[in-house]
Amino acid sequence: MTPNAAGWRSSAAYEHIAEMSPSDLAWEWLRRNDAYVEDYRELSEGKTDIQTLTDKIRRRWGLRFPRGPAGPVI
Repeated sequence: MTPNAAGWRSSAAYEHIAEMSPSDLAWEWLRRNDAYVEDYRELSEGKTDIQTLTDKIRRRWGLRFPRGPAGPVI
């Protein structure tokens, strides 16, 4: 049985992935991760101690300088 591909996006939209570096590919995945988006939102709102949240993001996501999920598409 063949899966219904009606809802699939065009594979042409993903051809650029073959040219991405490992870190660029990781960023594309991370910026779409709901948990990362929430952690970054919490950090950017400034409602909690910046050092505590920066340490949390560093430990959880392995980042030195968190980047906003709406940042540039690579």
